[in-house]
Amino acid sequence: MKNYKPIEEIMYPPAPHMVGNGFTVNNFFPGGYTQNIQRMSPFFLLDYNAKQTLAPSKIPRGVGVHPHRGLETVTLAVHGKIAHHDSKGNSGIIGPGDVQWMTAGAGVLHKEYQEAHFNRLGGDFQMVQLWVNLPAKHKMTPAKYQAIENNTMGKYYIDNKQSVVEIIAGEYNGIRGPADTFTPIQLYVARLKKGAKASFIFPEIYPTGCLILEGDLQINKEIDAPVNRFILFENKGTDVDIEAKEDSICLLMSGEAINEPIVPYGPFLMNTKEEIRQAYQDYEKGKFGELED
Repeated sequence: MKNYKPIEEIMYPPAPHMVGNGFTVNNFFPGGYTQNIQRMSPFFLLDYNAKQTLAPSKIPRGVGVHPHRGLETVTLAVHGKIAHHDSKGNSGIIGPGDVQWMTAGAGVLHKEYQEAHFNRLGGDFQMVQLWVNLPAKHKMTPAKYQAIENNTMGKYYIDNKQSVVEIIAGEYNGIRGPADTFTPIQLYVARLKKGAKASFIFPEIYPTGCLILEGDLQINKEIDAPVNRFILFENKGTDVDIEAKEDSICLLMSGEAINEPIVPYGPFLMNTKEEIRQAYQDYEKGKFGELED
């Protein structure tokens, strides 16, 4: 008999806001710091640009140069293409199904734009960005960048290979994902044809959620989860079953909570106010490197 994870909340997308001039995002958490900002630890932030059709543009669209320290940014392209550049010399372009995993660590400058050719042509655009907290002992780790193309992800096929679970981080049914993480994290994309089913087991105490990117899912045989909803599970039970009521895509996330004090401020995620002040001082002194906008 399965020990299902109860659903704590089915979250509608909050009112959208612009990030730079290129991303129209719904911030599912932390929700303006009015809620428990540790609820989805080690995941601190979830910004979701729901699917939209963009007109062609001659003006670059995205987010200009800005700093980070103490966290990782994980960007998933669902539709469209995104270009990344940072002050450590890393750059990359991701298209549908690809992921950029940037470890800011001790500090980095970066910028993210819609890829130039896509920007000129326009088209469907949809993306997800997560901020992943780093534990105190790794806050000042050297910055690095992981370009995770879809064809390098672990893949577990189901439904006579018509459906697939893509493993970005962690392990699923003996297949590991390529992402290198500092704490235990399970991050999957499930692409299911109508009627296909998939089952997952997550540790009982790990904060766990599911973002519906396309279609309509039935979760744990009774809960309807339509597109653009975030499903927050209680930290109870271990099992999650999903069934596609129509062709569907979802992002599942679960990880070991980092039970440390946390002080977020702007683009920095540290453990104390003094560390935040130091981050701004180091940034102003140019210690994060240089990057042209």
